[in-house]
Amino acid sequence: MKLYYFPLSTYSQKTLIALHEKGLAFDTEIVNLASAESRAAYEQVYPIGKVPYLKPETGFGLPESTAIIEYLDETFPDTPRLVPLDREAARQVRFSDRMCDLYVDNPVVELLFQKIGFRPVNEDDAARARKYLSAAFANMEQRLSNQDWLTGNAFTMADCAAIPPLFYAQFVFPFNDRPALSRYWQRAQQRPSYAKVMSEFVPIWEQRMAGARSDS
Repeated sequence: MKLYYFPLSTYSQKTLIALHEKGLAFDTEIVNLASAESRAAYEQVYPIGKVPYLKPETGFGLPESTAIIEYLDETFPDTPRLVPLDREAARQVRFSDRMCDLYVDNPVVELLFQKIGFRPVNEDDAARARKYLSAAFANMEQRLSNQDWLTGNAFTMADCAAIPPLFYAQFVFPFNDRPALSRYWQRAQQRPSYAKVMSEFVPIWEQRMAGARSDS
């Protein structure tokens, strides 16, 4: 199978964490959506043009990180599950996954893109993003006060969703005043699956930020 992705994309990172947690072999192709040529070539594969996108060896391709992770759980049942089989536990994981995507990841990206100039500054959108993050981080702080991972003591799809935006949140909405969330972030960086993801995208991020500073 082949994963089309971009290293700095939080949803790409979410999918990569899941693949590494499962120890699965896969091919990759980096999609640079900032390049018109790269985007046009990728849209021949997936016309919507968003990443990530997983192309199995047979059958239909899969967009959307949550759908990809659910597919991996069902297709490779002998690997560590990221959505529990227990119905109530699975419901909690899926709920937390959606909350992280909608009220952590998307708001962080909104603030980040405004900060680095990918989107025009819009104070209403920024205020809404900060409101969502305040509520989401308060909820995460409470949850993590007595457990290692977001939905308990097992690493799940919810953690795959929660961890990537925390890296960028450090620059646009820091959470240093939340001790449980800060400890969670430290644990996440030590997790081999995410450490592998970081080893690829952090140098790219640092290079881009250095270039941005030199241009300003």
